[in-house]
Amino acid sequence: MSHEVTQTVRGLSKPLITLDNSALEASLRSHIAEPDFPCVGAKSALAKGTLRVISGWSLTSAWDDLKIHEALMDWSEEFRKDPAGLRSLAVVFEGPTDVSESDFERLMWERIQSLADKDDWLGQPYDPKVSTNPEDPHFSLSFGGQAYFVVGLHPNASRPARRTPHPTLVFNLHEQFETLRNQNRYERMRERIIERDVALSGSANPMLARHGEMSEARQYSGREVEGDWQCPFSDPRGS
Repeated sequence: MSHEVTQTVRGLSKPLITLDNSALEASLRSHIAEPDFPCVGAKSALAKGTLRVISGWSLTSAWDDLKIHEALMDWSEEFRKDPAGLRSLAVVFEGPTDVSESDFERLMWERIQSLADKDDWLGQPYDPKVSTNPEDPHFSLSFGGQAYFVVGLHPNASRPARRTPHPTLVFNLHEQFETLRNQNRYERMRERIIERDVALSGSANPMLARHGEMSEARQYSGREVEGDWQCPFSDPRGS
């Protein structure tokens, strides 16, 4: 069921029609549970109850940024206390659902920039295991002192594996995948994801690369970016 709320924007009252948050969050869980969804890591987190889903109003707005950043801080602290297993924090936005791939990419980086600025303002350290430079092959985001990479999903993604009913940002902790590497489990999981993606899309994702081969920033939006693409992000803690 939808409900109407009012937001004041620059002194004007603006009516918003919003979905019920629980229905919005459930829509993402249902999508991940679909048999052909290729990411086995997300499926594992969903099955084990380690996928946390929160909702936001619009990818175009900073309306929910404080809430999202607080969730990331909590997620980082919980991981420090119990680093076992795979876990993901997903933020599903009600809209917009009609943006192009390039517009989604721009809006995604606007939200990421806002979250990084808040992390810096609160005096949070950047995870020393990764680089702040989005051109560096060892780049990663950092929230609450923990490194993250983002998977962007939206209705108009060119690759079927990246299509979801609503714009979504999935925050994954880097350290959990380093643990899988140390346990010799990462490569097999990666191979399974690629196999399932090829079965769904007919080809492997050309942007896919291991951490340290090229900057992971090129992979976040899901768009096949140009060779001369430059990341529109600058963490204030960078040198």
